[in-house]
Amino acid sequence: MPILGEIIVNFVLPFLIYSALDTRLGDVGALLASSAPPILWSVIELIRHRRIDALSLLVIAGIVLSIAAAFGTGSARALQLREKLVTGLIGLVFLGSALIGKPLIYELAVAGMRRKGSGSVEELAQFQQLRDRPQFRRTMMLMTLVWGIGLVVDVAFGIVLVFSLSIREYLLVGPIVGYTFMGGLSLWTFWYSRRAKKRGDERRAAEARAAEQSRDRSTAAAQP
Repeated sequence: MPILGEIIVNFVLPFLIYSALDTRLGDVGALLASSAPPILWSVIELIRHRRIDALSLLVIAGIVLSIAAAFGTGSARALQLREKLVTGLIGLVFLGSALIGKPLIYELAVAGMRRKGSGSVEELAQFQQLRDRPQFRRTMMLMTLVWGIGLVVDVAFGIVLVFSLSIREYLLVGPIVGYTFMGGLSLWTFWYSRRAKKRGDERRAAEARAAEQSRDRSTAAAQP
């Protein structure tokens, strides 16, 4: 049901509202009205979770930028482009966090585990212990870079669509392209994180065996 709600709020309602109000309010007015459901949805989701963390801050940033875009002045095309700034700026945040050596994917993963409640305390502690391992940091860095680049590419595609399609066509095609990018990034993240975890577990198991064998050799050498 959450996915169905996302589709209705971010895809169906904006298209229906724009189609119903375009004649009376014009392109800009109808676009402003159609942006209301996604913004309200984001606010409600933030209130429901009632936690300020890295993930919530991204949501808040998206809400603020969306409202700023909605109430800005300019043509309908300019309004559509300003709305894409939300995705673009978040993508730049991902890239910036990688550039300064603090990959945002790690912070979002920690935030997600904390949201699960007390049942994941041990899992969170184990995850945080991996923070300083070089291989783990490379994994977090790569995932952050992929998300940053993916979001920026999504914006580039969106800009092309804005100038290639009518507003009504964009309201139909734009969300599909956006969900395709997000779905692809999410699927890649799921696959890559599981692969990295498996390799990490195998590496730690090998290190533990090597340490045990070293202790056995030391014990045997110490015996008369």
